[in-house]
Amino acid sequence: MLVVGDVVTDVVARHRGPLAPGTDTAAAILLVPGGAGANVACWAAHHGCPRVMLLGRVGADAAAWHERELIASGVLPRLVVDPCAPTGTVVALVDDAAAAERTFLTDSGASLRLEPGDWSDGLLDGAARLHLSGYLLFSRPGRAFVAVAVAAARARGVPVSLDPASAGFLASLGVDRFLALTGGVDVLLPSRDEACLLTGLSDPADAAAELSRRFPLVVVKHGRDGALVARSGAVRARVRGRPAVPLDTTGAGDAFTGAFLAALVGGAGPEAAAAAGCGAGALAVTRVGGRPPRRAP
Repeated sequence: MLVVGDVVTDVVARHRGPLAPGTDTAAAILLVPGGAGANVACWAAHHGCPRVMLLGRVGADAAAWHERELIASGVLPRLVVDPCAPTGTVVALVDDAAAAERTFLTDSGASLRLEPGDWSDGLLDGAARLHLSGYLLFSRPGRAFVAVAVAAARARGVPVSLDPASAGFLASLGVDRFLALTGGVDVLLPSRDEACLLTGLSDPADAAAELSRRFPLVVVKHGRDGALVARSGAVRARVRGRPAVPLDTTGAGDAFTGAFLAALVGGAGPEAAAAAGCGAGALAVTRVGGRPPRRAP
């Protein structure tokens, strides 16, 4: 599987209760590798996808560290080092007193600077699937890159999946523009909020059904409530979530996507793949950061 998307450095600050403006708020702070695209790739490898390659763009400041971290997670990195921009950084503020919900402060840096010149059709050699992080759509070069990559995948008969990635960025981009840019995508993996935003519907099931009139397979990630699987204008399955005590919800959706795609590549049907995704999401929220646990060598 080829995953294309963002590679960033996450600064995770876990605090308890509201932030105290104008003074100190005690927090436990960790520096960890992240990025939606990179997280998805790592979770796919963790769930047994035999060969996972990640294409992303980083700054020279942290390229070697990110490459080592990806290799240690079983991912084959193809990192483009940006000559001008630093590696993207996300500060995740995680409120331990509010079900580990998080707020992101994002400096995308090099991560949104992938461009058509970074693509090679040879990246698809042997690939059973191409997965794109929706963050690519939030910059002009990224949008041009997506068009080239999707066209190449379609020409080879390689299915394409996409995760919209961010309700906030999606709202800024615009729903009509997003839908126009995602032609050729076979599987859409939005969160509940993203699905509702994309359709203007308040009920996630209705939103999933509506989106599946445009995309062949839609899987709406519903957090602790599991997932909805929709095809041909109707919800075909409601997959239960797995119980978990959340420590940090950062990357839970990425974990779902990685495990879901690994299951699809392994021959599972959408409902079974969604169940695998729910299991990965439940594991992810019990850990700090967006990556899976390392397997013993």
